[in-house]
Amino acid sequence: MGKAFAIAELIIVAAIIGILAALVMPYLHNHTTEAKEAAALDNLRLLRGAIEIYAARHMGVAPGYEGNDPHGELAAEHFRDQTIVQDSCLSQMPENPFNSLDTILMIGNGQEFPTEATGKHGWVYQPAKRIICIDWPGGDRRGVRYFDY
Repeated sequence: MGKAFAIAELIIVAAIIGILAALVMPYLHNHTTEAKEAAALDNLRLLRGAIEIYAARHMGVAPGYEGNDPHGELAAEHFRDQTIVQDSCLSQMPENPFNSLDTILMIGNGQEFPTEATGKHGWVYQPAKRIICIDWPGGDRRGVRYFDY
């Protein structure tokens, strides 16, 4: 007999490694989800703070309106320009950690705020009411919807 491993020994070792991996994967998945939830909460804190700082500097007008006119054109580009370039409230637009999008669905003054997330954007924002939510369906381990963060 040689000093090499037999095929049966290699199969047994591979099976043991597979079993251990199967036991560890759910544990790692839970930590990944928890990290995304924490990042979502922190990114929302940053966005909400930037909105309040901008509004405080501009006589109560939230970012997103062209020319800081609350009856003007509403666009995500205005939000980015106002909070990142003009006032430096943010260094960059935070991403939604669940879908890696930093896009904003803008909700106009007379429009109803959505009741459900679609996951098609990073954020849902209504400047008239200074509401910003993460656009991700589902909920966390405590049963709180991500959209309600």
